[in-house]
Amino acid sequence: MRARLLSVAGLLAACLVAGTLGYHLIEGWALFDALYMTVITLATVGYGETHPLSTAGRFFTMILIMGGIGLMTYGFSTLTAIVVEGELSEVLRRRRMQKEIKAFSGHYVVCGAGHTGGVICAELKKTGRDFVVVDRDAETVAKLAERLGGEFPHILGDGTEDEVLRKAGVERAAGVFAVLSTDQDNAFVVLSAKVLNPRARVLACQKTLGVREKLLRSGADGVVDPEFIGGLRLASEMIRPITVGFLDSMLREKGAHVRFDEVTIPSDSSFVGREISELKGAQGGAPLLVAVVPAGTDRYDINPVSAQPIRAGDRLVLIGETAALEAIRRKVGGNTNL
Repeated sequence: MRARLLSVAGLLAACLVAGTLGYHLIEGWALFDALYMTVITLATVGYGETHPLSTAGRFFTMILIMGGIGLMTYGFSTLTAIVVEGELSEVLRRRRMQKEIKAFSGHYVVCGAGHTGGVICAELKKTGRDFVVVDRDAETVAKLAERLGGEFPHILGDGTEDEVLRKAGVERAAGVFAVLSTDQDNAFVVLSAKVLNPRARVLACQKTLGVREKLLRSGADGVVDPEFIGGLRLASEMIRPITVGFLDSMLREKGAHVRFDEVTIPSDSSFVGREISELKGAQGGAPLLVAVVPAGTDRYDINPVSAQPIRAGDRLVLIGETAALEAIRRKVGGNTNL
């Protein structure tokens, strides 16, 4: 659209310059008089001649009128086409989206809008997380929008490029998913994301065998092999179908979004020093505390005793509806009077 508008503006400017110089050279008029005559001639307003015209001047005016009519017709048709074709609304939509992305902080950047990226986006949307998708293929992004039931923040571009990641707000992001079609591209995403935001958690999708260690050396905080996970899932589906069915019901239930989630106890939380029983959720409807990972360890304390004290940095593993989990996260998130 910008190119088309610039072409119209360029032709109009050229016509004004040509008309002004023509009257100045042919009739010897002052430049302002020549410009004024050119404007009223091109606009076909019929104000009359600024000064009496010679035969050569009239001939030049006829040429200018014909050129002006053609130029105005082209200009109006171009503007009409831009509006009718939706280019103007598309530009405004993109600007709104860019402003929305610039306002994000603590969001997630998903590099790749394919099948794996679509599953990630659907889960982020269900759990109320902000995210931005980066993909170079507009058609792939459009198909993902259909899957998600509407438009979502996205950047059309190569996720391996630093500037594209900056546009997606990677420097303010909480995490980055590298789920492009090749391990090489995913490694570039990991490297770029870690340089631009060392605090972000970056996960990479492994496409071929033997590259896990390379992706980890690139800076990935975690590497997921879909085929390995798929194999485990098939085995679990065979030998423990009820358990797998329970997990599936959480992911596929449309009426209520029940999830396993984790909450970290900040140092200024009013729950620090209180007993774990205050968060165990024994009553119906409240999130259920499944395990605690004590601060500074990777050990899981399954179903901790009620008298266990809560410490800053403890990570709680809970299960419940997403709204209730978010309420718990806000409840323990700061030093509030509860």
